[in-house]
Amino acid sequence: MVRFLTLLLTAMFAPVAAASLDDVRLPPGFTIDVYADVPKARSLALGDRGTLFVSTRKARSVYAVVENEDGSTRTIEILSGMSTPNGIAIHDGDLYVAEIDRVYRFRNVEDNLESMPAGELLDVELPSDKSHGWRYIGFGPDGKLYISIGAPCNVCDKPGYAQIVRMNPDGSDREIYASGVRNSVGLTWHPETGELWFTDNGRDMMGDDIPPCELNHAPRKGLHFGFPYCHGGDVADPEYGKQRQCGDFTPPVQKLGPHVAPLGLRFYTGDMFPPEYRGQIFIAEHGSWNRSKKIGYRVTLVKLEGNRAVSYEPFAEGWLQNEQYSGRPVDVIVKDDGSLLVSDDYAGKIYRITWRGDTQ
Repeated sequence: MVRFLTLLLTAMFAPVAAASLDDVRLPPGFTIDVYADVPKARSLALGDRGTLFVSTRKARSVYAVVENEDGSTRTIEILSGMSTPNGIAIHDGDLYVAEIDRVYRFRNVEDNLESMPAGELLDVELPSDKSHGWRYIGFGPDGKLYISIGAPCNVCDKPGYAQIVRMNPDGSDREIYASGVRNSVGLTWHPETGELWFTDNGRDMMGDDIPPCELNHAPRKGLHFGFPYCHGGDVADPEYGKQRQCGDFTPPVQKLGPHVAPLGLRFYTGDMFPPEYRGQIFIAEHGSWNRSKKIGYRVTLVKLEGNRAVSYEPFAEGWLQNEQYSGRPVDVIVKDDGSLLVSDDYAGKIYRITWRGDTQ
């Protein structure tokens, strides 16, 4: 416990660097620029007309980023005074915003950016615990609303937590889709199969390098991904591991770095990047707070062959320099022109990554 508190205090008061893109490294042919300034930018969602919606966790607001005719952007605060509005999603033109213990629907959001109507509170019961309580939400190809419910602890076994649930857009017909998920802050669906993929943050206090964080695949409901009994597919929990065998659970498709805090992820579906990127997964790694040497603070790429991961490598990195960070990626989304947008809640930026290899 002493070591845990020491790491926490160290992370809280660690030196940070001024936000800059000068040190960010990308594969040859790619460039990165600031797309918009959004305070404490977290989760991303795109409207049918191209409006980018951005949630926050600590700023208590939701923003819309609108492109001007000259390609510049303007940021509009469309909601304020909310309680940890981390989860956002668009469905049939409506904006869904998830606080810790409730979900609101705002009708026809792109018609009302300058004057938002009152939100409708969905009939959804969610825990009010603040620990791992910031929601991530998304709509699957089945038209269902998916919500992650993190464990309210580092490691524990409590009914009603460590799940991904799904329901109708009005909150009815709720069911558990996946279990044994410690804290997922990123959900996405394969563009061809429609199957769910998600990140999961590994438990703490087992050392710098154990356990790994996870990229998981849930092609059907009812799968259990191991928490709190097993981590990373083959690491038995020191407290709960004797109760169940790791072989009882679905292992991750890819073990990610230990404590890198993987959050948002997306399959690349655009036409701008070279063809080998299509159907591959970009992951925003927020960065470790609980290692003696920091890792993460980057965007990584997992390449797949079918449903099997064949590589896991950095795509955009450099926000971490000499144990100081200038940015913390949170979410990624593919813009309609094929560029990749990345949110950064430390720098308060949305970045745009483009491919310009044919002009360099």
